Amino acid sequence: MPDQDFSLPEGTHTVILGLGDANGIMRGKRIPASHWDHICKSGNALSIALFAIDMTCDVWDTPYVNFDNGYPDMHLFPITKPVSIPWEPGVAIAFGRAEGMDHKPVPIDPRNALIRQVERAEAMGFDVQVGTELEFYLLDPETGQPRDQGIQVYGLGRAARMEHIVGPIRQQINECGIPIEQSNPEYAAGQVEVNIRYDNALLSADRVVMFKSLIRQLGIAHDYLATFMPKPFYDQSGNGFHVHYSFWKDGKNAFSDGGSLNETGRAFIAGLQKRMSEAAITGSGTVNGFRRRAPYTFCPTSTAWGFDNRTVGIRVIEGSESACRVEKRDAGADANPYLLLAADIAAGLDGIEQGMTPTEPTMGNAYENPIGEPIPTDLQTAITLARGSEWLKDVMGELQWELTLQQAERELDFFSQQVTQVELDRYLRTL
Repeated sequence: MPDQDFSLPEGTHTVILGLGDANGIMRGKRIPASHWDHICKSGNALSIALFAIDMTCDVWDTPYVNFDNGYPDMHLFPITKPVSIPWEPGVAIAFGRAEGMDHKPVPIDPRNALIRQVERAEAMGFDVQVGTELEFYLLDPETGQPRDQGIQVYGLGRAARMEHIVGPIRQQINECGIPIEQSNPEYAAGQVEVNIRYDNALLSADRVVMFKSLIRQLGIAHDYLATFMPKPFYDQSGNGFHVHYSFWKDGKNAFSDGGSLNETGRAFIAGLQKRMSEAAITGSGTVNGFRRRAPYTFCPTSTAWGFDNRTVGIRVIEGSESACRVEKRDAGADANPYLLLAADIAAGLDGIEQGMTPTEPTMGNAYENPIGEPIPTDLQTAITLARGSEWLKDVMGELQWELTLQQAERELDFFSQQVTQVELDRYLRTL
């Protein structure tokens, strides 16, 4: 196999090289172009602590990396050709992979969990195709509040008012190699949804990590705070991460018979239904993430599935042969895409291998009459179910599973130790 081309665009003076951390946040380094050839050959050393820090960069002892072993190094190597960042002349960005000092994969690199499931699917003859939809808020960086008012979801007037920032998102991030299909104003002031075109599962997950980082960087360039926090405003729409799955075999959609969902697709759904509750932690590991999960929020509260029904957890879209697919709707925008996709694909493959049968589809309101089991709507329940899941431990790998649950437990403990302003307002002068 010939060496991959990692040559730099003309005029590049700096290269951003990064990868997704434990929370799917892209972290890495800025490298002078003069040092790039060396990085491509020898890698860039940085601490494995990158995979053992929370979203605030707080670090704690984990079974794999800790104070006793000194938080040793790993190496970061590029896996994509650097592309120019349109809003930062002379700067290019590339996506990377982690390699331990022993030249082996790092066990707590969440990307490895997805690689294992993609390889499993390939061994079964399937090419897993994934499309992603991400919601986020564009806020004033000083106040943390939207600059626009009202909802006007899909409103073209509102879209025009936001075009000064959303237009560059579509155009310039597309130029960075992430194929943007469309954007629209979402169901809250300051909220936007962007759809990324489907591709193979691993590439799609990599793109989500880079997309979120580029959105934040582009926001900074335009004086916006871009946030994928699942529920920044309790009385407003939450930020979801909807994932569209289709399996392909011999160039054909394995979920489709003439554009209609077939038995393979139904078995995939059955696998998702079986594991949605115990894998809920992969859709969000924070207290805030579970604030989305409430009735009548367009976030599901059950494992119900149905045809073109946005009240269910698993929505089937039929139509043309290529368009037939399964959308899973429960995850928050804070989800690590590698762990989320790994758990979903593993569950679906189990369903196919074991010939599982799903429930009957829910034809009406799944918040009132779901045909399916409830899924966790609070972090404690999600942790308890994940802790009891040998299946999830096997999918994630024991070290990754333990690290993920430790972080979620730390988040829950942190919130339990706070006295909120609401409590002070209600009780300080009345009790």
